[in-house]
Amino acid sequence: MTPGMIFLVLAYVLSQFYRAFLAVLSPALSADIGAGAEDLAMASGLWFVVFAAMQIPVGWALDRIGPRLTSSVLLAVGGAGGAAVMALAQGPGWVTVAMVLIGIGCSPVLMASYYILARDYPAVVFATFAGVILGTGTLGNIGAALPLAWSVESIGWRGTMWALAGVTLLVALLLAVTVRNPAPPDGEQKGSVLDILKVPALWPIFVIMFVNYAPAAGIRGLWIAPYLEDVYGADTLRIGTASLVMGLAMIAGNFIYGPLDRLFGTRKWVILTGNLLSGLACLSLGLWPAGSEWQAIALIAAIGLFGASFPVIIAHGRSFLPPHLVGRGVTLLNLFGIGGVGIMQFASGPTYRYLAAGGSDPATAYGQLFALFGLLILAGCAVYLFSKDRTA
Repeated sequence: MTPGMIFLVLAYVLSQFYRAFLAVLSPALSADIGAGAEDLAMASGLWFVVFAAMQIPVGWALDRIGPRLTSSVLLAVGGAGGAAVMALAQGPGWVTVAMVLIGIGCSPVLMASYYILARDYPAVVFATFAGVILGTGTLGNIGAALPLAWSVESIGWRGTMWALAGVTLLVALLLAVTVRNPAPPDGEQKGSVLDILKVPALWPIFVIMFVNYAPAAGIRGLWIAPYLEDVYGADTLRIGTASLVMGLAMIAGNFIYGPLDRLFGTRKWVILTGNLLSGLACLSLGLWPAGSEWQAIALIAAIGLFGASFPVIIAHGRSFLPPHLVGRGVTLLNLFGIGGVGIMQFASGPTYRYLAAGGSDPATAYGQLFALFGLLILAGCAVYLFSKDRTA
């Protein structure tokens, strides 16, 4: 691990933090600036949609400009700038603007590290190293749980956001100093995203990537707080504890998934098995949304654990990419993954409102929402079943 890779991982810790922190801040934002659950669902959804849309220009920039400037400039302007806007927020619209900026700032950091992995490291260890980076970065989920709750209790949510703006700017400066661009590939081969889309083997992988992360990210980043508050009367610290448990499960999942393709000699069946289990956990939570609080937390943790196959899916897709299109290829895969989360975040707010307006009690409405997450995963598995396996 070079210094540049270490700071890219640290930047990814921030990225994971920013995609999950609204869940813990939601009570304070609601009380202070009137940002309700639907406002935060919109803001969180925009984070993911903007993050996904940025993958196309980020992929071009990685291949043409390199990861050093791509990651450092966007994180400084978007990430630190968005955190500052959040600290100054006077209403729900400010939160939306802040999340859009933060989404832009976070968009290149994971793909910059994966780009360096794909170009400078042996293909056989890509999934393992990608899992280590993702698992370590998911510590941001831990920071966005109980530690964030403590910080909000101690210095307030505005003071917390100013501190985060400073930390984000510092990390961006460290990226500018330490990240080294890989040597360019041999020859002057050119290509575009359209060339990647012409590879038939990638399409089932795009589908599973689209659905894989949506339930875990949606529940951890948004729905865990209102669900536990409305059904179990949980306060901020209990919500923070539950978020911590789910975050730890997601970290464990990333580390566990990483070497499984080498252990079992397959990527396809590792991914398919994990996503089937994730879908079943969602359906179980949907069937029993008002059991004991710890039963609910255990099922939420299972969704986080089994839904962590992202690095193996990236490795599966990367195996079909030519060297000169690695940057655009891995970012296109990421676009499908993060785009799926964003679309589901947008859809989940109106869906829950519709279910609740139909006369359902909160537990039943949340259960139906979680069951829809599970059905989405199982539908993706049905398509991915026709994918071509490859471990090279």
